[in-house]
Order: sequence, then structure tokens, then C-alpha cells
Amino acid sequence: MRTIFGSTRRLAAKIISVTSAAIIMASLSTSPSLAKQDYAGIVMDAKTGKVLYAHDANEKRYPASLTKMMTLYMLFDAIEQGKASKKTRIKFSKYATSMQPSKLGMKTGSSISAEQAIYALVTKSANDAAAAVGEHLGGSEKNFAVMMTKKARELGMSKTTFRNASGLPDSRQVTTAKDMALLGIALREHFPQHYRYFSTRSFKFAGKNYGNHNRLLGQVRGMDGIKTGYTRASGFNLVSSVEDNGRSIVAVVLGGKTGKSRNAQMAKLVRQHLNKASKGRDRIVVAKNGKTNVFAALFKKAESIAVPEPRPEDKVVDDIVTASVEERMAPTIVPTPAVKVASAASTSNSNVSVNSGWHVQIGAMPSEENAISQLESARKKLPGVLSSTVNYTETVVKNGTKLYRARFAGFTSKDDAWGACSQLKKIKLDCLALEQN
Repeated sequence: MRTIFGSTRRLAAKIISVTSAAIIMASLSTSPSLAKQDYAGIVMDAKTGKVLYAHDANEKRYPASLTKMMTLYMLFDAIEQGKASKKTRIKFSKYATSMQPSKLGMKTGSSISAEQAIYALVTKSANDAAAAVGEHLGGSEKNFAVMMTKKARELGMSKTTFRNASGLPDSRQVTTAKDMALLGIALREHFPQHYRYFSTRSFKFAGKNYGNHNRLLGQVRGMDGIKTGYTRASGFNLVSSVEDNGRSIVAVVLGGKTGKSRNAQMAKLVRQHLNKASKGRDRIVVAKNGKTNVFAALFKKAESIAVPEPRPEDKVVDDIVTASVEERMAPTIVPTPAVKVASAASTSNSNVSVNSGWHVQIGAMPSEENAISQLESARKKLPGVLSSTVNYTETVVKNGTKLYRARFAGFTSKDDAWGACSQLKKIKLDCLALEQN
């Protein structure tokens, strides 16, 4: 009997423990910060294409401002082909100047040289400069994105799709750690005369000094670039190039929870894998025409090798979820009780449609109550900006989990929506302006 009772007590204790844990996890799931994007990374020998480390390197992620690596590739290519020069004037259209920060803050109709644009992209990661370059080279940013994607395929970046020149949020713009490593190698190999720009520590423009966002430059021996990136959806991203003592690598970290943890992971990867790289002669790892790609073959071979899972402290992730490509295909619109909430000073908004026009999204939450609460809180803080809009939630399913996008509808133009986003960011609310057709 003692044995039976003892086992019963132990079983009860286990049940209580598991139940408590479940309750805690359930309560945490109501927090918007719980939704995260997984870490992915890779280290590659830049001389041979050999993969020295990989974790989820072929899984799709959001590139954020790593996108500007391809924008710069396209600009370097145009310069080499004689279609542009470093002195070519890049004009800023109304569309380019409307980009969300980080930006130079140029006025419509103003211009900068192509070389100034290069510096602005490398250091400031200026979204307005990226859009201006895209329009200059492609006629429109939309067409430029098609050109970028085509070039990505030529370089062997089979899982990357570009939708804009800057990396501003778009759930259809995706990449992988492997593809970003390919692009990093391509920039080094194809444009050695231009690659030096990526090691620029600071850039002075219009009386202001812009420091490089890559804080590891000068801190990690041999690091000479390449690019950082961040959005709430992507987490903190970084592609790094390191050359020291005859060895050369390109490393990628995607999905860092913070800039500090991302940098720590990158420094660790460099420290652990640089000494494994070859000291031999350089090979052509990424061919410009895409016909010979040493890297692709080596990576395919490396994928069959079991890679140890990173320790818990190495697994760095993002703090919000945005819609995947599949989620956008058939969303279900669910009007919420807050759909008619407005300030007393607002005009009638009963005719506002949630199925068209410009909208602003402030997050995707695991509970409808949280989504509504976020919307109402934002409205109270910015009554004038949001007075003529309506609140609504859009229900999507991601990996079997239901999420509720918190959105405002009723903006009369893109400028109004982006202006509202700018004000929301001032009260520490990230947002995404989008058009519903």
C-alpha cells in the first residue's frame, strides 16, 4: 500500500507540475512578444565554397536590409557595364522620399551621386536611397525587384525572392542563410574593386556623420563587412566577411533576438570556424552566369552531414510574427467589436471598407483580445491620427496556430498610411503600411 500510495503521490505531483507548466505557457501565449522567428546560420569557406557550419541554412527567412546587398550588386554591375558611373546622379522621386526610416530624408526632386548612394546603403542603410537606386536602374522599384530576383537565380540563390530594393517588410520577400552567403561571396568575387565600400566605418553627408550599423567592424579581427538587417519579422540579421592569416570565410546569422546576441553569435561562429578554412588558392565559387557554381554542389553534399543542434544559448530568435506567403493567399477577415470604436472628434467611419484601400498593421497576436487591446491603446494615444479609421482583425493560421493581425483601415492614401506609421513608431509601436486590393 505504501508503494501504491507513494506512486500515486508522485504521479499526482507530476500531473500538478505539468499542469502548472501548461498554465504558464498558456498565459505566456497571450503575449504578442511570444511569436518568434527561428535562428538560421551558415559559415562558408570563401575560397573553396566548403560549408563549415550550417543550421537551418536552407529554411526561408525574411532578409530585412540584407536586401541592400543585392541592390548594391546591381549598382556595381551597372557601373562595370558602363550603364552608370560613380558620378551618376540618382534622383529621389516622391515615392522614394516616402520610404520609412532608416533614411537620408531627401526632398522630392533632389539627387545624390551613385557613390554617395553606395555609402548611404552600406552605412546608414538608407531605405530612401535604396528605392531611388531601384527606380534609377529599373524604371520602377517593382520592376527592379524582378531584376533582382532574376539575378538571384543566376547566382544560384534558388530560394530568394525580392519584392523591393530596401528590405522593408513584405511577407513575399524571402531568402535563406545559404542564399545570403552566396550573395556575400558573389560581391567579393565579382566586384573586388568595389567591395572595399563594405568596410566603411562612417559616411558624412549634408553635415551629418552616419556610422556603420555593423558594430563588429574593428572588433573582430579580419572582418571587412558586409551588412546588417533588422525588422520585427526578421529579427537581427548579419552577413560577415572575415579574412585573416590566409583564410577567408563568409558567415550568416539570421533571426537574432537582439543586436547584441546576434553579434555574439557571429563572433562565436568566426572564432570556431575560421581556422577550418583553406589557405589554398581562391576558386570561382559563384559564377556570374550561374552555369558553374562550386558552392551549390558542395552545399548539397554538406546537407547530408548531420549538424549538431545549437545549445539553448546559441538559438536566437525574433519577437513577432508576420504573415507567410501561404497566409496571404486566403486570409479570413473577421470584424471585431472594436471596428466602430473612434474618438469623439472623428467623422463617420461606417463606410470604411476593410477589404480595400490603405491599411496599417501593428502586430499579429495569438489572441483576438490582445489584438483589440493593442488597437484601442494605439487609438487612445494618437486620436487625431487615427480618428477617421476603423479597427479590425484579420485571422490567419501559421503552422497550425491561429493569429490575429491588428489593423487600422480607412487611410485615404499611401502617404496618410505611412504618416500614421511614422507617428506610431514615435510611441514605440512598430507597424506596416499596406494596400488591400
